[in-house]
Amino acid sequence: MFRISDLRRLAGTYLEPAEVDAIHRAFVFGANAHGEQRRASGEPYIQHPIQVARILAEMRLDHETIVAAILHDVMEDTSTAKPQLATDFGDTVADLVDGVSKLTHLTFESRAEAQAENFRKMLMAMARDLRVILIKLADRLHNMRTLDALPLAKQRRISRETLEIYAPIANRLGLRNIVIELEDLGFRTLYPRRHRVLESQVKKARGHRKRVVRKIETATKRRLRQEGVRARVEGRAKHLYSLYRKMRSRHLSFKEVVDVFGFRIVVERPDDCYRVLGIVHSLYKPVPERFKDYIAIPKANGYQSLHTTLFGPFGAPIEVQIRTEEMDQVAESGVAAHWMYKTGQPGANTAQLRVREWVRDLLEMQTHAGDSVEFLESVKVDLFPKETYVFTPAGDIRTLPRGATAVDFAYAVHTDIGNQCVAAKVDGRYAPLRAPLASGQTVEVVTMPWGRPNAAWLDFVVSGKARTAIRNYLKQLRTEEAVELGEMLLGRALAVESIGLDDVPPQVVDALLDELKLASIAALYEEIGIGRRLAPMIAKRLARSGEEPSTDDDPAPSTGSPLYIRGSEGMIVDFGKCCHPIPGDSVMGFVSTGRGIVIHTTDCKNLTEFSDRPERWVDVAWETEVAGEFPAEIRVDMANRKGVLATVAAAIADMGANIENVNIENRDGLDAAMNFVIGVHDRTHLARIMRRIRSIDDVSRIVRTGH
Repeated sequence: MFRISDLRRLAGTYLEPAEVDAIHRAFVFGANAHGEQRRASGEPYIQHPIQVARILAEMRLDHETIVAAILHDVMEDTSTAKPQLATDFGDTVADLVDGVSKLTHLTFESRAEAQAENFRKMLMAMARDLRVILIKLADRLHNMRTLDALPLAKQRRISRETLEIYAPIANRLGLRNIVIELEDLGFRTLYPRRHRVLESQVKKARGHRKRVVRKIETATKRRLRQEGVRARVEGRAKHLYSLYRKMRSRHLSFKEVVDVFGFRIVVERPDDCYRVLGIVHSLYKPVPERFKDYIAIPKANGYQSLHTTLFGPFGAPIEVQIRTEEMDQVAESGVAAHWMYKTGQPGANTAQLRVREWVRDLLEMQTHAGDSVEFLESVKVDLFPKETYVFTPAGDIRTLPRGATAVDFAYAVHTDIGNQCVAAKVDGRYAPLRAPLASGQTVEVVTMPWGRPNAAWLDFVVSGKARTAIRNYLKQLRTEEAVELGEMLLGRALAVESIGLDDVPPQVVDALLDELKLASIAALYEEIGIGRRLAPMIAKRLARSGEEPSTDDDPAPSTGSPLYIRGSEGMIVDFGKCCHPIPGDSVMGFVSTGRGIVIHTTDCKNLTEFSDRPERWVDVAWETEVAGEFPAEIRVDMANRKGVLATVAAAIADMGANIENVNIENRDGLDAAMNFVIGVHDRTHLARIMRRIRSIDDVSRIVRTGH
């Protein structure tokens, strides 16, 4: 059992006596607050906070963090309130404890929502003070060490959450030792059988490899001494979960993964790293294209090192990491290395600077995220370590997730740049926005004031920041369009009742909004625009001064002037895929919940499904001038001859139309049927195209289908 005296002794190796006394005072307070509470294992509850404090003291964190660690559960599990903590231990400690505490006073619809909202709260506290996440990770680490006392289902749930969220966060912060232990503990619980087999095989393999490891280590040390380089050389073993993940992702056998010898060479100065690189390359031949310079271009978590792979003795590859003592400390402790809160100067090592940049992105993402669950999913996307390094035209380096595109790059530079992006140049040449970027490329974003995010971008962006910003823009755009459409629909419905909205007393409008639990008339317009409320029903309520309509007043289709459509209304006016209406067709609108108005041709076979819901019908008509292209479906029967498809396609292109899709049905050896979806301006344009295709000798019949 780890006692407060042990914690005092550990903290006393680097803290002032007064600070150690504050830690003891926090222990007394915490022990009294938790009283007789016990953990699932049966031990006194205070043992858990003491062990969390121990983990942080071993990382040599400041005394406020240790004090907050001891008290981290008192607000959540006892009657202690934040003001009391602020009075007894100061505002900083109270804020740290509050940041770690879960939201116990709120109720959530699901465990996923509760998890996501608590995660959002913790990350927002982390944005104010990084020590919040360090306490939370230490708390999770001790919980994982003592997981055996819990029911199996809970063990598995906590382990999965650890592998999906907390271990990746620790990795993003550069806390390697915590990452390794969290991953291996989670792996052991989630996949106990695989863990046992892999652990046994690794022990056997390492026993057989000792002689080879010693041979490589001795040869390397000897060569370094000959060159006058002072260095520390040590073998580096991959932990179990890392081996398991590598086997799964690369489809490798255990032998292929374990037959790699890893070494770390730690030197005094950065220029020594490059000297050592040359020395080891002269000792063993390097494997082509397996060198990475993370000193010149650090990883997103601040990690710096040279990586190279060599052809070793007995044909086994050797993976070598070369770095300085300071880089090694950051590699092991990340954001916790050189902690400087005691001096009032937040630590400015590479890891901390990178983390602060990441936290700024998190703040922007949470501002734009629709809800906490969406925010959590966006954060998960950004937590995985595979990275691509690209350059701006000015030579600055941007770190992006593997598979990132020019759109991801644009949003990484600035949200406004992403929102106005219209094209991109990669290494000086225009490239598709959806093309994945490769490390070393220079990317230039072309923006225009009229540029706008495209919903199709969501199909290929990979960064959480880009995905959240695009979704947020589309939501705002959809809301604006829905408000505009809803206002038009309600105006038309009120005209049928022979009144306007200005004729309705304000108190009647306010009463209706209160009844519907809507904040404003704009919110009512939005509800109508997306189909959640029906304009005829609302109009009747307003016309009758808020009275309930009688049962015989079922709303009928509007007899007022039709709603004119121009084809560019946006996301809240959709066109039926069943009939592909185009300008010139006789059309009818149907109010679909959540989609706005869906336009169908009046002879569409699917309209019969809506015959029992006349209140959702809307009279619509085309504007005299309609913009854009509209898909139309045609079927062409023709002779099954070589080159006939190219002839038909050329005819369609000559008539100024795009082919969006084509499907060929072979009837027999002589005849075939081709189904085209083409983009046309209106019925007249389609008729000209059909006449042109009909004039082709091999075409026997052409008809418009799907309407």
